[in-house]
Amino acid sequence: MAKNKMVQIEDLSDEDLALKEQLHLYVERVQDSDPQLQKLALQNIRHEIRNSTSSMTSVPKPLKFLRPHYVTLKTYYEQTMMAESDVKEYLADILSVLAMSAPGDEEELESLRYRLLGSKGDISSWGHEYVRNLAGQIAKEYAKRQTADTPIDDLLELVQQIVAFHMKHNGETEAVDLLMEVEYLDMLIEHVDRTNFKRTCLYLTSSARYLPGTDDMLVLELAFSIYLKFEEYTNALQLALVLDKRQYVRQVFTSCNDMLQKKQCCYILARHGVTFELDEELAPIEEDREILQDIVNNSKLSEGYLTLARDIEVMEPKSPGDIYKEHLLDSHTCAGANVDSARHNLAATFVNAFVNAGFGQDKLMTDTSDSSSTNSSGNWVFKNKEHGKTSAAASLGMVFLWDVDSGLSQLDKYFHSKDNHVIAGALLGVGIANCSIKNDCDPAMAILGDYTDKEDTLIRIGAIMGLGIAYAGSQNEQIRCKLEPILNDAKASLDVIAFAAISLGLVYVGSCNEEIAQAIIFALMDRSESELGEPLTRFLPLGLGLLYLGKQESVEATAEVSKALDEKIRKYCEITLQSCAYAGTGNVLKVQNLLGHCSQKDEMHQGPAVLGIAMVAMAEELGIDMAIRSLEHLLQYGEQSVRRAVPLALGLLSISNPKANVIDTLSRLSHDTDSEVAMAAVIAFGLIGAGTNNARIAGMLRSLSSFYHKDANLLFCVRIAQGLVHLGKGLMTLNPYHSDRSLLSPSSLAGLIAMLHSCLDMKAMVLGKYHYILYFLVLAMQPRMLLTLDEDLKPISVPVRVGQAVDAVGQAGRPKIITGFQTHSTPVLLAAGDRAELATEKYIPLSSILEGFVILKDNPDYEDRL
Repeated sequence: MAKNKMVQIEDLSDEDLALKEQLHLYVERVQDSDPQLQKLALQNIRHEIRNSTSSMTSVPKPLKFLRPHYVTLKTYYEQTMMAESDVKEYLADILSVLAMSAPGDEEELESLRYRLLGSKGDISSWGHEYVRNLAGQIAKEYAKRQTADTPIDDLLELVQQIVAFHMKHNGETEAVDLLMEVEYLDMLIEHVDRTNFKRTCLYLTSSARYLPGTDDMLVLELAFSIYLKFEEYTNALQLALVLDKRQYVRQVFTSCNDMLQKKQCCYILARHGVTFELDEELAPIEEDREILQDIVNNSKLSEGYLTLARDIEVMEPKSPGDIYKEHLLDSHTCAGANVDSARHNLAATFVNAFVNAGFGQDKLMTDTSDSSSTNSSGNWVFKNKEHGKTSAAASLGMVFLWDVDSGLSQLDKYFHSKDNHVIAGALLGVGIANCSIKNDCDPAMAILGDYTDKEDTLIRIGAIMGLGIAYAGSQNEQIRCKLEPILNDAKASLDVIAFAAISLGLVYVGSCNEEIAQAIIFALMDRSESELGEPLTRFLPLGLGLLYLGKQESVEATAEVSKALDEKIRKYCEITLQSCAYAGTGNVLKVQNLLGHCSQKDEMHQGPAVLGIAMVAMAEELGIDMAIRSLEHLLQYGEQSVRRAVPLALGLLSISNPKANVIDTLSRLSHDTDSEVAMAAVIAFGLIGAGTNNARIAGMLRSLSSFYHKDANLLFCVRIAQGLVHLGKGLMTLNPYHSDRSLLSPSSLAGLIAMLHSCLDMKAMVLGKYHYILYFLVLAMQPRMLLTLDEDLKPISVPVRVGQAVDAVGQAGRPKIITGFQTHSTPVLLAAGDRAELATEKYIPLSSILEGFVILKDNPDYEDRL
């Protein structure tokens, strides 16, 4: 033993040995009876500890050498030093630091106890590690005191010091964590300054996703206040939209005096699909107010989209044949492709509509190469049968998407048709052309409003669905007055009532409107036993669910009332309400609950439960990956009704984002023995590749068109998927998330959910006479572009770096936010997971997120550096 000690001593250098002996002497002096000597010894110990340096992985030498003396000094403090004095406080400070590295029970929290008994001097002089250690112990002590209901004032005083220290030394994340532990986040706002507020808010908004219930809202509200304090209006507006509070949106506009900033805020509102009326308080000058309202109304969307198309040189219209690329397939399979020509033409109608969406020209409906252009475009409509004509006429609205004036003038000729199918399609086309666009003249209301009460069922459905698409998210009172009476109209047919419910759900999405909810529940109660078994009846619970989209607990009262419904629809209604209410929240408990429903015996409500898992989990990347794994298990062990919904759920989880693992799963399912599973997988292919022109998916779909050339239904689904993959010639996305995945557009998600729910029963809905339900996808269609504008809102080309987004939350300094980038000139396309940053310092962007329309202003410091 003695030999080991000798070896240990020999390992120390002369300098270290001298330090060790010196500290041993100081410890003896501390126990001296002379207070002056004690004080001097303590000051020397403090000096040695404070001035010591060490590597990141080792304990500072003074602490290491004093460790054996910790118990001695502690005993002396507790038993011998009775009187309160400076010396006793000094010793408490030293003990507090020594407790950090001394062996002992961690639950004792000695470092904190001695700190509270000590001199309460400057905390920063003891170093980062000591402050971190104290913060951890404060969190534990706070929890104990909360349980015991004892005062915490002394702790808060210490918290104040620690937070101030962290905020000055790039430790914003630690400061926020500590304040969250002690539930005093409001203290943060007095410590943020221009140098650290961005990192602080980034951490607050990122951590909000993982907080329970109301806590996440409190954290986001704090970040909102900080952004407003430092005049970061675009970031503040994004948080106001996340919180879904109109008064906060108004607050951003009233606080902002910069017209350019207000214009940028209006572009964000337009992209989110918010109906927002600017009044004199928000924009006092009338001319300014008109410009801002014009931006909010999205009237420049078509212009910007076509600017992008011209820049990328894709204005040339494409025919369905260009998409099918049948020349690459065997000749005998192509011959079989035209077996069911009406079905073939209908598929071509949809492919043409999706591919040429928003371009204002195509080769089927607007082809002017023929001198008798009206006849040639009219001919295509009449190459379809019955309901096919409805979809064909409506496809014209898709071709003129966002261009209201041209769309209405082109659709006008169909209103004079004697065929009700064509008129219904034209009405739907008007709604589609007006989608996402608000207009002071309100043309959609003026045209469609008169047709909702017609006798013909088809015309009514066209008008009702058109209104739902044109006014999605607007909460327009006129539409409620038009459509609500239909729900309880005894003479109205089931399909009219179903479409009225879904349209009201779209118009009042996320509004929690009780009157409409009540009307839909009464409509469900009025349904006969046979009607409750109809696939269309399921649109009623869906319309009800959309009213509460993303509103979480607000759905509880309606969910209780729905328990009084007939048992045939009760469970379906309950699941749909829950999955809509928690859509985009990432609530793990709800996902578990929905998974529980999937494990039951084969029942009607399992489809919405599977879709619900995707709707809830799509909030963040980790949740998406976990949900994909859970869905893989359901495929192996689930009932048939579950397996049929899994491909659609996968499609929603990676919408417009073709992930390799999802492509592989869908490829396997597209050859499934159950044709319903195969059809869902094919449609899901279209969803995950929507607007990406993904070559791998396009190749797989071509192979499938050859494989299924004798199966008209599956071939139709393959064609739809091919159209979706080339959506807008690759310039569009269906992803309801935007602004760097921070915002979820309710009307976009509502359109996707409506379409996916109808795909749960493909044969009755999409493959039956209600194929125009596919047009609900228009609500989610948006250009995936970055278009930079100058101060006069004219497009301007600047170099930007586009690369894969990197999570820089909690990193000090100015970390890189993209990786593997390429430099392009705007306008540019942004794929899923891409992020852009300016590659020049000549301009300053008015939005921190470069997506959609971004206004640039000249950098006043730029010339000085030349």
